[in-house]
Amino acid sequence: MSRTDLAEDLLKLEPDERKQELKRLSHRQRRSLARHWRLWAHAGQLPAAQRWHTWLIMAGRGFGKTRAGAEWVRAIAEADRTARIALVASTLGEARRVMVEGPSGLLAIASWRKRPVFEPSKRQLTWPGGATATLYSAAEPESLRGPQHSHAWCDEIAKWDQAGGRAESTWDNLLLGLRLGKAPRAVATTTPRAVPLLKRLLRQPELIVTRGTTADNRDNLPPGFVRSVRAQFGRSLLGRQELDGELIEEIEGALWSRALLEDCREDEVSSPPQRVVIGVDPPASAEGDACGIVACALGEDGIARVLADRSVRRPTPERWARAVAEASREWQADRVVAEANNGGEMVRSVLHAADLALPVRLVHASRGKSARAEPVAALYESGRVRHVGQMPLLEDELCGLMAGGTYQGPGRSPDRADALVWALSELMLRRRAEPRVRLL
Repeated sequence: MSRTDLAEDLLKLEPDERKQELKRLSHRQRRSLARHWRLWAHAGQLPAAQRWHTWLIMAGRGFGKTRAGAEWVRAIAEADRTARIALVASTLGEARRVMVEGPSGLLAIASWRKRPVFEPSKRQLTWPGGATATLYSAAEPESLRGPQHSHAWCDEIAKWDQAGGRAESTWDNLLLGLRLGKAPRAVATTTPRAVPLLKRLLRQPELIVTRGTTADNRDNLPPGFVRSVRAQFGRSLLGRQELDGELIEEIEGALWSRALLEDCREDEVSSPPQRVVIGVDPPASAEGDACGIVACALGEDGIARVLADRSVRRPTPERWARAVAEASREWQADRVVAEANNGGEMVRSVLHAADLALPVRLVHASRGKSARAEPVAALYESGRVRHVGQMPLLEDELCGLMAGGTYQGPGRSPDRADALVWALSELMLRRRAEPRVRLL
């Protein structure tokens, strides 16, 4: 039986039966069928048969979103020599590293006879039949103003730069240029995050949405991977988002929103730090949720930056004190600010036991967590705070702090968020005594 005949016979079987037959094939037979994508793809990785303009694959990590996007592009390029395809990622580096050269990228999935030629200097792939694909960065919306395309694959759109509406400008410019051919189409692959572009896209007409979880692709993941990540993240907000592909919406009345946090994000520190503070919210006991440890800096431009979340879960006093000392050395902190309501001088003693030179200041909470957080949230709204990179667990807690004084985020207490509040309060809100000037 020829390879083509074998593939056609297998495609006639139901998915579960086909999966069993594929396992019975010899290694040589399986290798010969490796390029027959429809044999190996699960249902969520194949485009719908009905009419659509945009296909959104919004699923958990490991679902196979990148492979699905790359296979869709490969099928278009090999079938239509006139295809002009846009490949858009958060940066050009990611477009090349993931969409083109990655293990599920366009070069890896192509047969050697139909493998496209990649010219990095031109940001372009060219297939033997004549179809081309050009790489674009979502950080440069204007680069998509002018070029025309027949198809587009946009990867991790929820990760695109949201500041100043940049992600939406990129999408708008792409759509305005998506006008070649008889049926222009776009595929967007992403892990969900409640950012403005994704929420807007879900309201778009002629949209097909595929949702899925990490477990949907367990047959193609390392043994035990799904079980280990599920044990680690469970049904936490991060697990629901990153593994289950659930779009976590805003909580009405929260002091922080995800859109606000996206607006204040930057990839790296853009101004040298004048002062660095480590905020610490020690656990009340060894059974506490976590010890909040957050590093913040005040830049020369007068803007505070949240540098890192170094919190540790359910630690012993020695372990969390050691983590504080390591964070202090890593960021060359000027001061460690620790809440002393639970333990008082014991907190100072534990920290000094880890590092005698730690410059510790103890603070006592006279108001509730939400009341302390409100002036810090106002700093965000006025554009005076930036987040350097992604800190999902910390940001989940911030988005659960309510204006009325309650907490509706993950865990029993917002330990990470409280550590951030202490650090930013020290940097931005604490009044320092001015030196007195004696008038003669």
